[in-house]
Amino acid sequence: MHVTEAPIVPPTRRDLAGPALKAFFNIAERWQLTADQERRLLGNPGRSTYFRWKRDRAGAVTGDVLERISYLLGIYKALHILFPDDAQADAWVRRPNTAPPFGGAPALERMLGGHVADLYVVREYLDAQRGWN
Repeated sequence: MHVTEAPIVPPTRRDLAGPALKAFFNIAERWQLTADQERRLLGNPGRSTYFRWKRDRAGAVTGDVLERISYLLGIYKALHILFPDDAQADAWVRRPNTAPPFGGAPALERMLGGHVADLYVVREYLDAQRGWN
C-alpha cells in the first residue's frame, strides 16, 4: 500500500492575522502602550480598522503589518531572554538608553519612528546583545 503525503501548504496572511494581532495586543498591554503608540507601531492603520483589530483580535492585515508585528515579537522575545525578570524586560523599552541606536532616548521612541526600519534597528541591537549577530 502506497501512502501519499499531503503537500505542506504555507500559512497565508489570513491564517497569521489573528494570532499576530492577539500577540501584538498582549505585548502592547505588557508595555502599557497608548492607542496612538499601538497604531504607530502597526503602521498607522485607520482608526476604525485599528479599533476593530483591537476588539476582535482578527481581521485582514497587510504584509507590512505582519512584518511589523514579527519584529515586535522578536524584540519582546529577546528582552525576555536577556532579562529573566518579566517586569524588567517589559520596562526596558521605556528606559533611557545610551547605546548608539538610541542616543539616550528610550528604545520605544525609536520604535515609534514610523518606519519598519526603526523596528529592525531595535531588533538587531537586541539580537547583538544576545550574541546572535
